[in-house]
Amino acid sequence: MRRDVFQAIADPVRRDIIKLLAENALPINEVAQKFEVSRPAISKHLKILEECGIIDIQQQGRERYCLIRPKSLIPAFLWIEQYQNLWEDKLDSFEAYLNELQSKRKNNKNE
Repeated sequence: MRRDVFQAIADPVRRDIIKLLAENALPINEVAQKFEVSRPAISKHLKILEECGIIDIQQQGRERYCLIRPKSLIPAFLWIEQYQNLWEDKLDSFEAYLNELQSKRKNNKNE
């Protein structure tokens, strides 16, 4: 099965793993200890992230370290970025609507 970055970021645990590894490379055991999920489940998530090209797993002595490959996240970033203006406009419009309601409520109380 061919996996891509969107499959990788679809799962909240994998997003949390990405966030964790963005700070620094960690051994698999340390990654697993950070989550309240079974070690086999974390291993499966790491395998998916590796298949998607988001992380590399490298042997260093007795430990296997997970390293982030941030460039692999660029396609997801570019796809999300195209909707940024749309959502900013909608949120600005919603904020203006809430301010209008609040203003009307204040005016009704003062009458």
